[in-house]
Amino acid sequence: MSVMPTWFFHKRAAAFGIMAAGSSTGGVIFPIMVNKLIPKIGFGWTMRVCGFLILALMIVANVTVKSRLPPRPKPFHIMQFIRPLKETPYLLTVLGSFFFFFAMFLPINYLILQAETLGMSSRLAEYLIPILNGASFFGRVLPGVAADKIGRYNVMTIMMSFTGILVLALWMPAASNAPIIVFAALYGFGSGSFVSLAPSLVAQISDVREIGVRNGTVFAIISFAALCSNPIGGALVAHWDGEYTGLQIFGGIMALSGACTILAARIVLAGTKVVAKV
Repeated sequence: MSVMPTWFFHKRAAAFGIMAAGSSTGGVIFPIMVNKLIPKIGFGWTMRVCGFLILALMIVANVTVKSRLPPRPKPFHIMQFIRPLKETPYLLTVLGSFFFFFAMFLPINYLILQAETLGMSSRLAEYLIPILNGASFFGRVLPGVAADKIGRYNVMTIMMSFTGILVLALWMPAASNAPIIVFAALYGFGSGSFVSLAPSLVAQISDVREIGVRNGTVFAIISFAALCSNPIGGALVAHWDGEYTGLQIFGGIMALSGACTILAARIVLAGTKVVAKV
């Protein structure tokens, strides 16, 4: 991920989007592949097949992907990771990403269970995640292209808001197959934009030589949100006696909180000018 910004500047968000679209393609293939293989070869060998496939692809990536700038080994100092947090735009970007990550994986992990409780067949429900990831392919590429034209912080704020509104306005009242499937597709498009835009935001406000460290700090911090979000979601479902309303409210509010925080970072960088490209 830190290699990409060394090759692109003006179309950096689009480049990140195209790169990230590869993982959404895997998100379409792997769930279907796993569901089909487990009955035939068992869970153990299904996981081995997935592991060997990932290993083969990683070998190709490790051999072919190179940075434009030669690596410069530096001694490890923990302050390299902490010092950027003193910069207000960077701190707000980290916080916005942290809030959004509390919401991002809740539909991915609970959508199938919630759909089945509403009467969707298991055969159809197992395709919800491939649908979500298929739409995420376009959500990672198209907002990235738009971000290079109208501003990366602008597009990130819009897409985070769109995602939060989807959870509250479409997923919460959904009570049949059609709105759940529509939600899966739209949520995949909205949430997928985060994957491509977050690194480009960090790159925009960072020296190119520090992008790797700064991205590492962001993803290290937001990983705690990803770690905690699913247990929180499960606790909310249990508290609501098996209903998913509490989980959905929590997810929607956290996504919108992320949008507001990214908007605050945008205001710090460019003020309140609506048409500013940031």
